Amino acid sequence: MIARGGGDFQNLLGFSDESLVRAVAACSTPVVSAIGHEADRPLLDEVADLRASTPTDAAKRVVPDVSDELLRVQQARLRMTSRVSGLVSHEIDRLSQLRSRPVLAQPRVLVDRHSEELTRWVARGAELVERRIERAHLEVERLHGQLRALSPQHTLDRGYAIVQNSAGHVVRAPGDAPSGDALVLTLAAGAVGARSEGRAADPAGRS
Repeated sequence: MIARGGGDFQNLLGFSDESLVRAVAACSTPVVSAIGHEADRPLLDEVADLRASTPTDAAKRVVPDVSDELLRVQQARLRMTSRVSGLVSHEIDRLSQLRSRPVLAQPRVLVDRHSEELTRWVARGAELVERRIERAHLEVERLHGQLRALSPQHTLDRGYAIVQNSAGHVVRAPGDAPSGDALVLTLAAGAVGARSEGRAADPAGRS
């Protein structure tokens, strides 16, 4: 996934770079373009396997919705249960027909044989249904974990914050928040106001 939260025309020129466009076009791995700019679409949008309007839209398309997957599991369970019930009903009807035939010298033997076969089929069907349901639940749990890892809220829960300046733009560098500028800090459980005091020493030692 190649993503950016919008930007002006100059900021988007890098996504029309020939080397990038050729690399994406030749890439065997599916590429999602999520530049998030409708007016000035870069060339990357034309060669990507999938174009999304925003990074959030891209995440929704790449990672299936958990509720949809749970619904699919429930529907699959109902279909399999219906098929097993139909098989059981069909075999019961066959047994009833066999019992009603007076020409059979030993109808009980034939009925018992079919009953045993029916019991085996029912047990096998129930086992297959449980296996499919278990695999489907494991897949849903895996998708749920991926979806949570992509959630911005998950990042905030780890102690990070989203800082926006007085213009409502996300602050990514000291120059985005000059001294005296009013700031809004979005936290995991709400937001607080602050005011920039200008560039400060980086505890990580970055320039």
